[in-house]
Amino acid sequence: MKSRHWAEMGETTFVAGIWLLYWIHKLLGRWPFRLCLYPVVLVHWLSRPLLRHSSLQYLERVEAATGALGHKPHWRDSVRHTLTFAETMLDKLLAVSGRYRFEQVRTEGREEFYQAAKAGRGGIIVTAHMGCLELCRTMAERRGEVKLNILVHTLHAEQFNRLLKRLNPENDFRLMEVTDMGPATAVALNERVEAGEFVVIAGDRIPVNASQTVRVDFLGHPAPFPVGPYVLAALLKCPLYLLGCIHEGDGYTIHFERLSERIVLPRGRREAALTDCAQQYAGQVTALLKRAPYDWFNFFPFWDQVNVSAKPPTF
Repeated sequence: MKSRHWAEMGETTFVAGIWLLYWIHKLLGRWPFRLCLYPVVLVHWLSRPLLRHSSLQYLERVEAATGALGHKPHWRDSVRHTLTFAETMLDKLLAVSGRYRFEQVRTEGREEFYQAAKAGRGGIIVTAHMGCLELCRTMAERRGEVKLNILVHTLHAEQFNRLLKRLNPENDFRLMEVTDMGPATAVALNERVEAGEFVVIAGDRIPVNASQTVRVDFLGHPAPFPVGPYVLAALLKCPLYLLGCIHEGDGYTIHFERLSERIVLPRGRREAALTDCAQQYAGQVTALLKRAPYDWFNFFPFWDQVNVSAKPPTF
């Protein structure tokens, strides 16, 4: 199956439908929401062969690498995977609107991270498209101790971001649209980090201008990963943290972890150092997916992406 860049696939979120389901949940609760959601998701799953293929490919590989499912994946697992994503979309809306039950969220490893924030030491946070990261944003804003700047490709999710803003106009999401990590962007981000703020960037989505990737092992197969988070942390001489969010129990677990106090890219082995960073990231993401295998929300052929190069960026 020929693959395209994920950003070329357009925004598949049907915002009107999400808005309707949000109000069903608000008026009637979670179970009526689910009764309405299931047929919608099933039709969506049946009508999108690329989604089915990508979901099953991922599930087969996460099972082979971790044994997290405990059985060979079949179509019911793929439907469950899609349903998990759909319910997470609702939780994003609930989090932003302040209606999520935050007592259902537990954290691990946050002490070191919050101590750095209190001391005014900013840094780079690399995250992934897993779980409900809007919970992390909202909880950070509620505590008032951590200032997050989210780097996003907002053209890909423009309607959904407008919906989040509509739910809570008072929230300052600090979304920064970035399609290319160039020198001007680096200067702007350096100002944020020096002010004690944190820059959040996804480590599992290749930039639109995809000339900045390395291939590392992910779930037993080579996959392209962007190097932007590691180049940026090295350039700004600041710590690099991992932030993950997964379903556990009746809620979510938010996972904080310091990956490196300082990223160094030695001359002569720069690409090897970037590869090591991406491999460390892929390994930590794998550890989280072993705990919550249905929480990976990259519904495109992740391992088969085209138009990517192993050439690292130069600033």
